[in-house]
Amino acid sequence: MPIKFKPNYTISSKIMTHLMCIEAAKEKVLHLPVTPMILNSLRETARLYTTHYSTMIEGNQLQPDQVHEVLKHEGHFPGREREEHEVRGYYTALTQVEKWAAKKSILTEKQIQILHALVMSNGRVNLQPSKYREGQNVIRDARSKAIIYMPPEAKDVNELMTALVNWINHNKDLPCPLVSAIAHYQFATIHPYYDGNGRTARLLTTLILYLGGYDLKGVYSLEEYYARNLGAYYDAISVGESHNYYMGRAEADITKWIEYFVKGMAFSFESILRYMSEAGKKGISDQSGLLKKLDPRQRKALELFGQFEVVTSLQIGELFGYKARTCAALCAQWVKEDFLSVVDFSNRGRKYKLSDRYEELLK
Repeated sequence: MPIKFKPNYTISSKIMTHLMCIEAAKEKVLHLPVTPMILNSLRETARLYTTHYSTMIEGNQLQPDQVHEVLKHEGHFPGREREEHEVRGYYTALTQVEKWAAKKSILTEKQIQILHALVMSNGRVNLQPSKYREGQNVIRDARSKAIIYMPPEAKDVNELMTALVNWINHNKDLPCPLVSAIAHYQFATIHPYYDGNGRTARLLTTLILYLGGYDLKGVYSLEEYYARNLGAYYDAISVGESHNYYMGRAEADITKWIEYFVKGMAFSFESILRYMSEAGKKGISDQSGLLKKLDPRQRKALELFGQFEVVTSLQIGELFGYKARTCAALCAQWVKEDFLSVVDFSNRGRKYKLSDRYEELLK
């Protein structure tokens, strides 16, 4: 009989309070009039910090400025090649998460396996998905070497992972932060690989949140919250009466972990709301009114024009995952609204630029 995943938890008053804080901050951030240039800067900073803190949790000692140098191919630190490989791999995997989220993909096991392959890749792409472990592994205390946790046997990993992905995809009515919290816990519990499980669990969490509409424009980092108090992170995720998967871990009450997770989300969302509000005040002085006239899709399109002066309807379609006909109609509507101007009128290769009134938003 196939394995089914049934998490054991209670939606406590603490969880409800944190969920309400998350929703309030999310709604406010979506309507902040922040220019594309500021947004791109905030997003890149978040990527760098997410990479730094997620690898730091695993013992990587490269500092944020060093991570920046490694990722921009401007620095090399002799003797620390393994740490350089880790940050390149994580950053590459995080970039892939953003691509899947933009396409509104359905979560699959293959995606998780690709994320793990990228995590272990030193920044290489187009890799084969990582196969799950074929033997037993254990988690030991770094100092005493005592066994902290013994995951399920390899023979059960495939079914457990399939059950987890099925559960994620069939619980759309559950608040996305709860789904991501539970998925993070269960992935760490299954521990499907010999190495890279923690980083892959955090990337899986990010992917679920982004696909569920909790990307917050890509400018926050839950990893920073975890890393600043590692003791609380490990204490929250280490539940159950036994260190053996088959002796309590699988059925353990994970309410404490979920409370920790959503508290971290609320803290991160509220922090970035304050930061973006201040950044917006400094950078949009006389542009706020113009930005407020744009709908969410137009604001997202501004990011594309931050990279390219002229774009095709195909590029705009890829941004939103639209088919050609839908995108052509959208572009025509935007031309009529004076958001876009046509610079090449050929039917096959029609190209667009921002209208003069909105070009100043990119300065």
